[in-house]
Amino acid sequence: MFTDHAIDIDAPAARVWDVFSDVERWPDWTASVTSLKALDGPGLAVGKRFEIKQPRLPRLVWQVTALDEGRSWTWEQHSPGGRTIAVHEVHPTEGRTKVMQRLDQHGPVGSLVARMMRGTTKRYLELEAQGLKARSEQLRGSTS
Repeated sequence: MFTDHAIDIDAPAARVWDVFSDVERWPDWTASVTSLKALDGPGLAVGKRFEIKQPRLPRLVWQVTALDEGRSWTWEQHSPGGRTIAVHEVHPTEGRTKVMQRLDQHGPVGSLVARMMRGTTKRYLELEAQGLKARSEQLRGSTS
């Protein structure tokens, strides 16, 4: 089952990427993530794992499976009977940036959980997008 969300951000793609890909700081700017810990050292790289805690959900470990620096990354979470693939994309547009997020939940348990949690999943994607937009636009003119 697919769930996706897109948002336009009034900030350059490089700035948005810097904020979005600094995943350990997500709890600073989105209410959808309570904690996020790098298990294999900081920074995104294929093979690295991240433990994520979200409200109303158990702690889950996600592993980066693809990375196109400055443009996109994919991470996956495996549970008994399910697999979730999350894709995060940053696309430059004329003076703005479009960010797209997509979750694809597979397997007998994963599909059932996806249907039961569809509203929560959509809300969390929206919270992440809104938080990313606010943080990126706040830093738009900053050099830090």
